[in-house]
Amino acid sequence: MSSSNQRTVINAEGVVDWGLPYPHAIKFGNLVFLSGQLAQDEATGEPVEGGIKPQTRKVLENIKAVLEASGTSMDMVLKTTCFLMDRNDFDEFNVVYREFFPKGKEPARSTFQVAKLAPGYIVEIEVIAGIPD
Repeated sequence: MSSSNQRTVINAEGVVDWGLPYPHAIKFGNLVFLSGQLAQDEATGEPVEGGIKPQTRKVLENIKAVLEASGTSMDMVLKTTCFLMDRNDFDEFNVVYREFFPKGKEPARSTFQVAKLAPGYIVEIEVIAGIPD
């Protein structure tokens, strides 16, 4: 286990920088705390179209990129917090979620329906992950 108490800011290439006062992640010791990720289409600057499945996939791809930039992987995710605009999207959300976290490799999770996210976005996920020695 890492004994470092160094706080390191992580910003991953290929993941949107929103220009807001938070990084993609903070690495501290053997943990990495990811800021909530949204599904922005880099080509258009707009939310990914097509509903909950493509937005969930893009969010999880962003998370994977930030984790890799932090020196870890999806297999090391310990906890996710998921925010959905519509509880009716829960089943389709889980279909894509399971592609990234198959049975037996699921992290702990909380899922909430929220009143608003950034305009056009219908899912946001934040993550806490371990970093292997």
